[in-house]
Amino acid sequence: MVRPMVAMAALLIGGESTISRRCWSLATRWKFTFVKLQKSKAYFKRYQVKFRRRREGKTDYRQRKRLCCQAKNKYQSPKYRFVVRFTNKQVICQIAYSLIDGDRILTSASSNELPRYGLSVGLKNYAAAYCTGLLCARRLLQKVGLDDVYEGNDEVDGNVVSTTIGKTTYYVDEVDEDKRPFRALLDVGVKTTSTGCRIFGALKGAADGGLDIPHSEKRFPGYDRDSKEYDADMHRERIFGGHVGEYMEYLEEEDNTKYQAQFAAYLENDVEADGLEELYESVHEKIREDPSPSEKKAFSPDKSFKRTAKLTLEERKARVQAKKDAKNAELEAEDDE
Repeated sequence: MVRPMVAMAALLIGGESTISRRCWSLATRWKFTFVKLQKSKAYFKRYQVKFRRRREGKTDYRQRKRLCCQAKNKYQSPKYRFVVRFTNKQVICQIAYSLIDGDRILTSASSNELPRYGLSVGLKNYAAAYCTGLLCARRLLQKVGLDDVYEGNDEVDGNVVSTTIGKTTYYVDEVDEDKRPFRALLDVGVKTTSTGCRIFGALKGAADGGLDIPHSEKRFPGYDRDSKEYDADMHRERIFGGHVGEYMEYLEEEDNTKYQAQFAAYLENDVEADGLEELYESVHEKIREDPSPSEKKAFSPDKSFKRTAKLTLEERKARVQAKKDAKNAELEAEDDE
């Protein structure tokens, strides 16, 4: 009904030739008074709020359900998850499983522990994520008594290792006849799983450490989605911090001031671009030698500190009055001068 009325108005104003100029300007001035009610009282009566951690954007429950639910014919054998999280300062890797009243952590490792093994800078990059995943895997296998059976991949080459027995694929070099490898599923949380993400550095470290984690090379650095080819050498270079070394050399040549500021911690610890690969190799060796956690230090609180007692009402009034008297005396002294 709107368009015929607009056309008639346009003819009355100036003929058919003016339709394109004037009719739509008239249409934009008209206002429709009837608005459809979208959300009624019945809608709000039946509205169900989402889970708290979903509202906070912390948990993907669709993903969590598939990671935690176990087949009923396996009774109470849990599904283990290899949890990787990044904070502003560190990488955290955990082996967790869920119970009805919450999750249980079987073992964990953090990149804050890497200074024990000789790595004190760059605790959040791809190479540090690999070291943390390796540490978590070796620590877990030592705890369950599989560290001698599944030693993992000593020669880091970036390739995906797998063994197929029957219809089952195990992502380890060899499968023992008596003891199967420890299987865990990667839990990325709400992190975007883009190609080359640091999460997959921790995954590769855990897989090289001897854990059976299902994965492929499609999200590792060096994989080209268009040609469907995988460059394992590029991934190996990323594991040993080659990308960090290249940027250090580039920045030192182009902007030395920025280099001194950005890599101040590296310079303070005498870490150079040429020695990064040797540094990470030594860290990997030390982790394999002793992945056990360090002893906890006994916490002794500082008991010398004592909180000041709260002032009473009379004391607060007296304090205010003393300030007023001091200010009045100061003003009187100025007037006398």
